[in-house]
Amino acid sequence: MRIAFLTAPEGVEQIELTDPWQAVLDAGHTPVLVSTERGDVQAFNHLDKADTFPVDEVVSDVTADSFDGLVLPGGVANPDALRLDEQAVSFVRAFFDQGRPVAAICHAPWTLVEADVLSGRVLTSWPSLRTDIGNSGGTWVDEQVRVCDHGPNTLITSRKPDDLKAFREAFLTEFAKAAAKSD
Repeated sequence: MRIAFLTAPEGVEQIELTDPWQAVLDAGHTPVLVSTERGDVQAFNHLDKADTFPVDEVVSDVTADSFDGLVLPGGVANPDALRLDEQAVSFVRAFFDQGRPVAAICHAPWTLVEADVLSGRVLTSWPSLRTDIGNSGGTWVDEQVRVCDHGPNTLITSRKPDDLKAFREAFLTEFAKAAAKSD
């Protein structure tokens, strides 16, 4: 499986990128770092600059149908920047339109709010997104991980870095189920 990891050029929470990325690699799949600009992505450990990571693909040059799933890492600045980029929002929406699975952690559901894909879905996130999720038609729950099958695709969400183990186990399971259905 090819799994897209969508981030803005700056502001992604490093552990929310690197932990799921490693899980994809360990499972024998191919993670692909997609961003809105070429170059490197600047990660953060909360508010402190951390490592940089090379961008593999630019969102303007790829389509959802070239990936088996999408992971949206959090960080406060990352999804806030992504939701202002029309191509990034369209890329995310295309996964839902095509019935491909999507996983989002922490603040990442802000991008899903902007993509207008949460109506009727039950999900979790960092608690401060509760009102935004509700205003976009979703139902927020305070759970370690939430798997929501709604329509043709599955949305896997989690609250915070402490939930990463449950998050990666859930999204890898759901991505594998989706891949098996499409074969």
